[in-house]
Amino acid sequence: MRNIAAILLILGLLAACKSAPPPASDSAGELAPRSDASAIAQPDDSAGAVSAGEVGNDVESTVVLPAELQGRTVIYFAFDSDSISPEDQALVAAHARFLSGKAGVRLRLEGHTDERGSPEYNIGLGERRAQAVRRALGLQGIADSRLATVSYGEERPAASGENEDAYSRNRRVELVYLGG
Repeated sequence: MRNIAAILLILGLLAACKSAPPPASDSAGELAPRSDASAIAQPDDSAGAVSAGEVGNDVESTVVLPAELQGRTVIYFAFDSDSISPEDQALVAAHARFLSGKAGVRLRLEGHTDERGSPEYNIGLGERRAQAVRRALGLQGIADSRLATVSYGEERPAASGENEDAYSRNRRVELVYLGG
């Protein structure tokens, strides 16, 4: 009986984890060269590293952002960097001001990279980028419990192509509002 319960639990967890494959494009920059073995595509979102709470059960909300933040929910990064630019620091501060007045709203910070570098390196870099935005929001007074991070590395590109324009659009952290 115990074995049957364990099998049913595992099957339930596997069914709950199934998700659509990520779009075919690339994210922000790595230093380590890509090897042939690292070029194998991941079958689903399981390649994303999740930290600071479970984000899989969160539902994107219909939070209405003020005009100054509408269409401005992406923080961009330089090649192989997790440093927030001064311009984007001001954007993070604006999001923190908005969050300060919305106690029930949480934020998922999704780190991305371009395709350069190994998948493992890119997952780490995406996580460092998401954590950098998390720290910046924390310094603005946003409780850590309201923030979750996930790294998709290169698995969910915003732009396709092997040129600097595509690479620069893929080196990012997306701010996804949850709850409300």
